[in-house]
Amino acid sequence: MSTPEATETTTDVEATVDRVLDESSTWAVVGLSTNTARAAYGVAGVLQRAGKRIVPVHPSAETVHGEQGYASLADIPFPVDVVDVFVRSELAGAVADEAIAVGAKAVWFQLDVIDEDAAARVRAAGLDMVMDRCPAIELGRRPRD
Repeated sequence: MSTPEATETTTDVEATVDRVLDESSTWAVVGLSTNTARAAYGVAGVLQRAGKRIVPVHPSAETVHGEQGYASLADIPFPVDVVDVFVRSELAGAVADEAIAVGAKAVWFQLDVIDEDAAARVRAAGLDMVMDRCPAIELGRRPRD
């Protein structure tokens, strides 16, 4: 299994993680539904408690954590900073391409979501790319104020 370090140094990856966490406020969470047993639900809650606005993206377009859901990234009527991807690796490339198309600033593939070709496309488009990481874990590793 390939890791982000295969194409970037660990220092580069850490700098990208920090930049995305520090400089983003609106996170479209692809795969987020009202299913509390799913990782996306818990991670979205952590992001919200960290001061991020979460935007659920799921075919059912449900309201989650008090935020209106949308069926697709293209349906969101305002800019998003990060597209956080909770789908299987074989579906992640299409989501990455949609993130580029809607003008997101970054794409974040969750743990075990790996698509090196998609990551290369995202970086080539000038977006930040984080792969095979969890923002909730990364936020938890940060020193508390």
